[in-house]
Amino acid sequence: MANTARTKPGAEPAIVDEGSKALDNLQLKYEMNKKRINTAIAVVVIAVVGFFAYNKLYKEPQEEKAANAMSFAQRYFEADSVNKALNGDGQHGGFLKVTKKYSGTKSGNLAHYYAGVCYLKMGDAKNAIKELEDFNGKNTIVAYMAWGALGDAYMETGNTKKGIESYQKATGDKDDFAVTPLYLQRLGIAYEMSNQPEEAKKAYIRVRDEFPQSMQARDMDKNLARLGVLN
Repeated sequence: MANTARTKPGAEPAIVDEGSKALDNLQLKYEMNKKRINTAIAVVVIAVVGFFAYNKLYKEPQEEKAANAMSFAQRYFEADSVNKALNGDGQHGGFLKVTKKYSGTKSGNLAHYYAGVCYLKMGDAKNAIKELEDFNGKNTIVAYMAWGALGDAYMETGNTKKGIESYQKATGDKDDFAVTPLYLQRLGIAYEMSNQPEEAKKAYIRVRDEFPQSMQARDMDKNLARLGVLN
């Protein structure tokens, strides 16, 4: 037999009354804080709209302009006209102009790397260090090359300690069979120059064992033999 639920007299109206009171309290709190709540909502809306407007109307066009400006400098860089790549040709600006005019863009950041390499090729290690230190290599394909170039610049100034630190960072990618063995070799040389033969051995052994097909591996047995490692 089915049970028939019976509502106690007065129970249902009590529930309705409680619900009405809660709604009334909520309405009252809103009315009391209406200005503050509406202001907070308006601020959030303005921030969201502003963010999208900034990206669409300013940042994206700037990125496009910066990339276009970079392309002229890169052509000179690829042609080994480093002075024009760095300073421009009178009609188009070089990497230095891109770093200043388009600061905050991806191309503006990358221009610091190129400018640093240009200075390094021109024999100006001091300015090369400045530009390469300003470059943020995170999530870029030239990050390890930038550390290597920075190591070269420090070595040219005689700062072997900084050179070693930079080379260590340049050799962080075990899967890069071009950049890593190159800077491992230079790291070994830097260690030898700083009278750290055991560390130099480690760097050379890594080239020999981890990158046997690299150009640098050809000289590793000779380098290791000089340090007393015969096999």
